[in-house]
Amino acid sequence: MTTKDNLKKDYYEILGVSKTASKQEIRQSYRKLVRENHPDSNPDDPVAKERFKEVSAAYNVLSDDKRRKEYDEAH
Repeated sequence: MTTKDNLKKDYYEILGVSKTASKQEIRQSYRKLVRENHPDSNPDDPVAKERFKEVSAAYNVLSDDKRRKEYDEAH
């Protein structure tokens, strides 16, 4: 995923949290969404697989303080 792709997506919306969400709120939402969309739980659902990837990418950025700051500054 490129930086340009990161700018197009609203990671807060993907995780269903506010921009002021704490790390704990982000982690809780991530875990819930990953369970719901995991490919092992939805083997024949390509939408769930894509959603799983989006949720993982959003968490990857928002769970890291440095990446989150860069992301917030870009938006």
